[in-house]
Amino acid sequence: MSTLWKSRYAVRTLGVKSSAIRELLKVTQRPEIISFAGGLPAPDVFPVKRFEEACHKVLTEHGAQALQYGATEGYEPLREMIANRMARYGIFAKAENVLITSGSQQALDLIGKLLINPGDRVLVEAPTYLGALQAFDVYGAQYVSVPVDDDGLLTAHLETSLRSGPKFMYVLPNFQNPAGVTLSAQRRHDLIMLADKYGIPIIEDDPYGQLRYEGEHLTPLVVLDRENLRRDDGFTLGNVIYLSTFSKTLAPGIRLAWMVAPDDVISKLVQLKQGADLHTSTFNQFVAYEVARDGFLDEHVRLIRQVYRERRDVMLQALETFFPPEVTWTHPKGGLFLWATMPDGTDCQALFRAALAENVAFVPGDSFYANNGHEGGRHMRLNFSFSQPEQIREGIRRLSIAVKMQLRSTHVTV
Repeated sequence: MSTLWKSRYAVRTLGVKSSAIRELLKVTQRPEIISFAGGLPAPDVFPVKRFEEACHKVLTEHGAQALQYGATEGYEPLREMIANRMARYGIFAKAENVLITSGSQQALDLIGKLLINPGDRVLVEAPTYLGALQAFDVYGAQYVSVPVDDDGLLTAHLETSLRSGPKFMYVLPNFQNPAGVTLSAQRRHDLIMLADKYGIPIIEDDPYGQLRYEGEHLTPLVVLDRENLRRDDGFTLGNVIYLSTFSKTLAPGIRLAWMVAPDDVISKLVQLKQGADLHTSTFNQFVAYEVARDGFLDEHVRLIRQVYRERRDVMLQALETFFPPEVTWTHPKGGLFLWATMPDGTDCQALFRAALAENVAFVPGDSFYANNGHEGGRHMRLNFSFSQPEQIREGIRRLSIAVKMQLRSTHVTV
């Protein structure tokens, strides 16, 4: 490496690391490996034909506009469509409060730019989404972690952490990545009341909310916050910034997500986005609007739910069949992941190496914990959305061989 360049890197780059998952995916590209590592949607449900038709229509009818620079805020018909869809879930926002971003990762980066000074504390779940930690690390965040259980963030542990004065909370309330758990209705209310009491804003990241396979929809935090603040007009946003994406419902390759925030916050985010990329791809926004319109997105989401629910059920059944009783796992009601927990003393990095020898892969849990991840050493994240059902069953069978070997090596009876 050239020392000339190295000596000129900004201080904020010193702690920047490659994504552990991205590095793992390089290892798992061999065709013989069944991978539960990536958080990948199923390519066999991508609406390729619909995209093909939409691209042709956009180029034929709106080619000059779609290939031109666009507004930083995003394509207005797409923002209006998003606002209308969110209203079904009680999120009443005007199109002016919706900012289109180049994927959720850009939204997280913009939040880091907007809110984090070096050394600021950010409250996160333990475990939490690795991509958020990566985005916030660049801006020098320190972390306060609160554990989760099967009902999501343990709000009974929250008040002590809030007294430390975090700048904001980052929460994934629905089918959380990586654990697959959902924040219960009571804990949502508790979280909003505590956030209000201590004056701590919330970033609500909701990429999986539409992918519920069982149970009733739970009220978003942004809605509970509005109700708590008694904002009667329904369109006034308060202490929650809401994020979601088309990556899990249309396709991740189009890199389209959105943020919902109060007027002054959106205005500042727009300024920051202008300095990052001017605007998200105009063409992609036009195409996404054409693909999603006329009820197609609703129909497509129903198909995704059906496919992913089957794959989740196959994985849960395979775990029951092949795994020893010493291992436990979550039972997600939606999303893409479940979270398996090995007995104390297990080294999931060693288990990962043993799994690769059996031609199967997962993500070790330590990647998803702030502050060096020591709590994650006995956990693994398993993705069920990407692989076909027969691959899932075979992959879990292979993984069980590595699990039993690892348990024997740590003197756990199998």
